[in-house]
Amino acid sequence: MTEVAEVEAAVLENEFELPGSWREVLAGETEQPYFAQLAEFVAAERAEHQVFPPRGQVFSALAATAYRDVRVLVLGQDPYHDDGQAHGMSFSVLPGTKTPPSLRNIFKELHADLELPVPDNGYLMPWAEQGVLLLNAVLTVRAHEANSHKAKGWEKFTDAVIKAVSAREEPCVFVLWGNYAKKKLPLIDTSRHVVVQGAHPSPLSAKLFFGSRPFSQINEALAGFGGEPVDWRIPDLAGN
Repeated sequence: MTEVAEVEAAVLENEFELPGSWREVLAGETEQPYFAQLAEFVAAERAEHQVFPPRGQVFSALAATAYRDVRVLVLGQDPYHDDGQAHGMSFSVLPGTKTPPSLRNIFKELHADLELPVPDNGYLMPWAEQGVLLLNAVLTVRAHEANSHKAKGWEKFTDAVIKAVSAREEPCVFVLWGNYAKKKLPLIDTSRHVVVQGAHPSPLSAKLFFGSRPFSQINEALAGFGGEPVDWRIPDLAGN
């Protein structure tokens, strides 16, 4: 192997190395040929185009919420594709980034549902730290081209994540917003887990999303499991 090829192989390995708590659970997936092909595809895309999220942030959701700690799984579809938005967690953006429209609608419904203040930022790490897995079905995207990495293998991998969470003995709340997410329902053992379904918070369907009260539904389900509710508050950057 040439020096260049060795460097490229190392980049591929590091880019697609799963966080520790998920590595064993998903070993059967990462050892399959499609996963290596997916890694090669993403590496080729990064060589020719700008790809979001940045290298090192693709598995941020899995890194933030350990497998054993998942209490709620919120499924998104595709990473944000504009500059500086995607960081590997569905619906979330880093501090200092303007809150995207779908997330603004989520915050509006959060305020209406639980009377919590609308935060001044869209960084959802406080949710992830409480066991809310913010998973997208597709984990990368070419800049400014929505769904450009669709049907390249990510869906097979994230389906395996959903099935792995469903297979645990501990009950979980699965949140499926929009028709795309609802197609994942057959992957979930609904005899043991609770599914909260509703319209997508996108401006295109927000009228149906508003009034659905998903956050109180999630906390009621967690209480039914004998668990603690999620504290849905997002601290303001100003410290309020």
